[in-house]
Amino acid sequence: MKKIIFLLALGMTIGFGASAQKKTGYINSRELLETMPEARKADSSLTKYGKELEDQLKAMAADAQNKFKAYQDGAKTMSDAVKEVKEKELTDLQNRIEEFRQGADEKMGKKREDLFKPILDKAQKAIKDVGSEGGYDYIFDGTQLLYAKESENIMPQVKAKLGIK
Repeated sequence: MKKIIFLLALGMTIGFGASAQKKTGYINSRELLETMPEARKADSSLTKYGKELEDQLKAMAADAQNKFKAYQDGAKTMSDAVKEVKEKELTDLQNRIEEFRQGADEKMGKKREDLFKPILDKAQKAIKDVGSEGGYDYIFDGTQLLYAKESENIMPQVKAKLGIK
């Protein structure tokens, strides 16, 4: 009798353990973004925007360099008052260049966020949809995963959901 109760209890424990098993999947989100056409377009747009800012910065630096050279060339013939004014102009120009550089960094960050937020939201929605439709309890980003069975990679389903081949 004790054996029957023990076997029954053991069977129930094993049964509960099996039903409590969670379905997990994984995806490499970086790889997914690299395959999304809109991400490539956004990256290209961001690169172009960065180049425009860089060109403006180079033009400002060249102008500052020219003004500094002119100052050096004429410094011997300038009065102290004129030297002081020219030095202030050069200092102000250097400060504007530094402010532009900092502003450019902020603009690049804002532009990156503006361009990629809708793309990331779209990818996240597709991952959630595949997770819900596939009955997954958890989906991990594969870039941090050390091992996973290939059968649990949801990349093909998410690409299909996004219309990517």
